[in-house]
Amino acid sequence: MNDITTLRRVLRDCHTIAVVGLSAEWHRPSYFAAKYMQQHGYKIVPVNPKYPEILGEQSYPDLASIPFAVDLVDVFRKPQDCLPIAQQAVAIGAKALWLQIGVINEEAKRFAEQAGLTVVMDRCVKIEYARLFGGLNWMGVNTGVISAHRPV
Repeated sequence: MNDITTLRRVLRDCHTIAVVGLSAEWHRPSYFAAKYMQQHGYKIVPVNPKYPEILGEQSYPDLASIPFAVDLVDVFRKPQDCLPIAQQAVAIGAKALWLQIGVINEEAKRFAEQAGLTVVMDRCVKIEYARLFGGLNWMGVNTGVISAHRPV
């Protein structure tokens, strides 16, 4: 579900975010998004076997290796990699699965939803946080959330 109510609920209730495919390279979208969320009070848990640490946090090779509860699994991987990630998200008891912009996998979405997870697909966690909780004003983006026009 990508409606505003669902997006707000996920971002309000999920405080620990495992970022699958988080890069340690500052110019990568995954790094930029995770750093932004970390700066806004979220606990970021890097999931990338390539790095021992990212953003000052220990990195884990997979979701199953994380020794504490994770609320949200945020995926920066190719669409074809998502079903096993959705399966791991269910296995660790995550509340939600978030597939980033351009990451669309209906099978992974169905699997996670059938297991009770909220699924957000083809959206950026950083953009949605900024759009719904403030922070896009510097970009001049019309988010449609706040308007001077009265509803008809």
